[in-house]
Amino acid sequence: MGAEIERKYRLPAFPEAELANNELTQVSKQYIYQTYLAFSDDQEIRVRQLVDSSGASSFTHTFKSGHGMVREEIEYNITEPIYQQLLERTGLIPLEKIRTTLEANGVTYEIDEYKQIDLLVVEVEFPNLQAAQQFEPPAWFGIELGSEEEFRNKSMWVALQKR
Repeated sequence: MGAEIERKYRLPAFPEAELANNELTQVSKQYIYQTYLAFSDDQEIRVRQLVDSSGASSFTHTFKSGHGMVREEIEYNITEPIYQQLLERTGLIPLEKIRTTLEANGVTYEIDEYKQIDLLVVEVEFPNLQAAQQFEPPAWFGIELGSEEEFRNKSMWVALQKR
């Protein structure tokens, strides 16, 4: 299993000014449909359809375990027929978000704009725990979300199923 080490922050607004003055460079933009197939307090299994700016889709299957800044993660690509087979007849509503990937000074920022929820967040992944602990967020970041349950994708997805 690989470790995912990340910090997550709420954004007050998309960093348009930083993009305009070339402090940030846009790397990619994709639409993500995320559905959970199984979960418990500290584990989750999900599938995603990722649609890039050209309209091409790819699909992933992911297992995550743990809470907080460091979590175990296994993610691999699956085919569209497998994705469809896993979801058919479930009636589950995917969590939809637009992910914009930006870079600055060797750091990658993933901004997620949630479509069914009024929320904009940025995540930064790190190669190790020391790098994560030493990270100084830029001025355009908002408050750090840490491990608040209400801001976890799984929790937002569960709430969406109850609508």
